[in-house]
Formats: sequence, C-alpha cells, structure tokens
Amino acid sequence: MPTLPRDAETNLVQEHYAVIYTPRRSRNRFPENCVELKESAEEAATSADPDSGRHPAKVLGPSRSSEGFRLYYLVHWL
Repeated sequence: MPTLPRDAETNLVQEHYAVIYTPRRSRNRFPENCVELKESAEEAATSADPDSGRHPAKVLGPSRSSEGFRLYYLVHWL
C-alpha cells in the first residue's frame, strides 16, 4: 500500500474511522463517495453491515488523486 506524505503544516490528510461500502475487501483505496466517516471505532463497528457490503475500517485521507478524485486509503479493517 502506498504511503502518503503528511504535511506538518496542515491537517488535510488524517486518519479516520469509517464505514466503507465495497463488495470486496481486497482493495486498499476508496473514492470518498464509498466512505462514511465516523467518530470512533465503536461507531464504525456498530454502523457496519457486512452482509450489505458495509465494512468498518480505519482510513487515511482524503487525498486528491491525479484524476482529481478525493480518495481514502485503508489503514486496516476493524
């Protein structure tokens, strides 16, 4: 998985807890429309629904792709 440089002067790219909508958990980056940010790991876990493809995770982002999309990168699945 690529590492994203962190800018010490800004807080643009941060770690977040989230629920990610994805049919497969084999990817490591997700467009922002598939990522629902949560306040805590517990909130992500209780909001998840794996049977519907909604998985709890810790993510890093958002980061702008070369195509102009905002992406979140998987840190780890919860």
